[in-house]
Amino acid sequence: MNGLPPVVGPDDRFFWDGVNAGALLLQRCHDCHQLRHPPAPMCPACGSLRWHTEAAGGRGKVHSWVIPHDPVPPGFEAPYVVVLVELDEGPRLVSHLVGVDPGDVRSELAVEVCFEEVAEGVHLHRFRPATHS
Repeated sequence: MNGLPPVVGPDDRFFWDGVNAGALLLQRCHDCHQLRHPPAPMCPACGSLRWHTEAAGGRGKVHSWVIPHDPVPPGFEAPYVVVLVELDEGPRLVSHLVGVDPGDVRSELAVEVCFEEVAEGVHLHRFRPATHS
């Protein structure tokens, strides 16, 4: 297991509730319609405070990655791969890449979301190589 339970606040509770339910939820601005992540109370494009949630398809590609080295933080096991995934819908988010040897990670690797229980009743989103194009 790699990871610790997230610190959840009022602005991102919907996101973590979605992850616990097996869904990747993003915010869409009600006024300018921009899809965004990470969660925020105000749209960075137009300043609107009105938004709603929208489920992402969970597929994307590796935009960038890093393999952290010593010291390994508590709750993590080395080696692990931290990725910046560009979702098919456009927003990017940080996660872990699982199911692939760290030496085989490359830019543009097609990935899909999966969910891992890191504590009883607490899940985190992960990405793994996509099984279908």
